Amino acid sequence: MEKKNIDWGNLSFGYMETDKRFVANYKNGAWDEGALIDDSKVVISECAGVLQYAQTCFEGLKAYTTKDGKIVMFRPDLNAERMESSCKRLEMPVFPQDKFVKACEDVVRANAAYVPPFGSGATLYIRPYMFGSGPVIGVKPSEEYQFRVFCTPVGPYFKGGAKSITIKVSDFDRAAPHGTGNIKAGLNYAMSLHPIVQAHDEGFAENMYLDAATRTKVEETGGANFLFVTKDGKVVTPKSDSILPSITRRSLVYVAKEYLGLEVEEREVLFSEIGDFAECGLCGTAAVISPVGRVNDHGRIIEFCDSADEMGPVTKKLRETLTGIQMGEIEAPKGWIYTVE
Repeated sequence: MEKKNIDWGNLSFGYMETDKRFVANYKNGAWDEGALIDDSKVVISECAGVLQYAQTCFEGLKAYTTKDGKIVMFRPDLNAERMESSCKRLEMPVFPQDKFVKACEDVVRANAAYVPPFGSGATLYIRPYMFGSGPVIGVKPSEEYQFRVFCTPVGPYFKGGAKSITIKVSDFDRAAPHGTGNIKAGLNYAMSLHPIVQAHDEGFAENMYLDAATRTKVEETGGANFLFVTKDGKVVTPKSDSILPSITRRSLVYVAKEYLGLEVEEREVLFSEIGDFAECGLCGTAAVISPVGRVNDHGRIIEFCDSADEMGPVTKKLRETLTGIQMGEIEAPKGWIYTVE
């Protein structure tokens, strides 16, 4: 299969229309079979639930070309499981997990020419999403929904790739206690748009959000979980009911324990203690893990001693091991890699 004529090494993290996408519709209490289609345009009612009351959720995962030339997806079953949680919280019908995985496989297979070659540094980003498509005026769930999957080849999420970034402590709250911070709802990301634009205008790559109740604990950024490393090499991840359960973070925690033999602790992380850590990283599907070198707390600079300018040694080893698993260079735990035949 011949690849598209794309400058793989210079891709940004942006949208490029590909050939096929999957669409299924929910009506009269049931999902139809769905199908791959050519048309990238979405046509819905002007009164659709998604447009009136933001009833939508999404997922993000990636496909890769491995060292031996196979096209694989990384842990799509966990994305299906997480989307089910999002749908239940937003009163949306669950798209069956097995059909979710198959839809992703079908989209990747149909767009195989867009899967970047091994060693290019690029990947194929897969975006499953669902929204209320039926008309709604009163505040209530829609009666009709659409589930779609598209894909697009992408480069690194942060322009510097594995270079350390500087972030700021945000004055805004990302999620309320007992709110929707632990699901992948579109409304969570809408709330983060103003703070991230402001951060970028001020020269920062991202925001550090603190807990909304006390503003004393580290939560996450607008699009990634935090991972810290102590001076004696222990990996620490923040624990909170309003943090999104990142599949990448969970995978890195497993890698730290089972592949690298590191001690791992998931606990509340006080903002006052972050200066005691040697390394800090942001982990998520888009970035895998990006090193944070500095945090700007309203002009006070907190610098991580092992990662102020480059990726720290533990963060680097975690990233290399996980990407090695994803690319087929390191044997993966059972069930992590789905080969697209």
